[in-house]
Amino acid sequence: MKITKYIHSCLLFELDGQQILFDPGKFSFNEGLVQPEVFKDVSVVLITHDHPDHLDVVALKKIVALRQAVIISNREVAAELKKHGLAVQIHEEGPLELGAFQLHAIPVQHEAILDSPLPQMTAWLVNDTVLNPADSFAHNLLQFAGVELLILPVTAPFLTELVVADFALKMRPQQILPVHDGYIKPFFVQQRYENYGPYFEKHGITFHRLAEPGAAITLT
Repeated sequence: MKITKYIHSCLLFELDGQQILFDPGKFSFNEGLVQPEVFKDVSVVLITHDHPDHLDVVALKKIVALRQAVIISNREVAAELKKHGLAVQIHEEGPLELGAFQLHAIPVQHEAILDSPLPQMTAWLVNDTVLNPADSFAHNLLQFAGVELLILPVTAPFLTELVVADFALKMRPQQILPVHDGYIKPFFVQQRYENYGPYFEKHGITFHRLAEPGAAITLT
């Protein structure tokens, strides 16, 4: 399974010729570093929650039009996208089979922010090996402790590096793919990685420094 990061929390999963996409948000597209046409072979787009850094409606419309990709999300996202003429397959909890991908949806709470109320949010387990918690460090995610790869928010208004480290060590993944860093300068992304990387590696966890758009890892 190949996972490619396209800035912030936008992740492309590829397996056995199939592609699914998580959270194409505005930070991926607003500087022109990534174009929606990159995702011409995506068959399914999964949106974790209705925040613009995870959901760029203009880009999403272009992606869906490329090959009539299916959008999967929760009721709140579906209601918002309906206003823009986009249909959503609602799936909020439990298993979901998508060809080569065996997914499991987990309702989670967004970490505390000034915005109120918090958005409805869905985390996803992919093929029992990758956990995408969205913007959540919720306690119910600990049932997946020991997962092979943890998608980990490493910068955000709602976290500190101590909160990040605490959650990651409780999750005990074999590997970490850092996300949610698309709103900071590239030099600061690198600085953050140089801080997190040695710390997690000291605890026996591989930390993947995916800083450039289109950087990827492959799980075997």
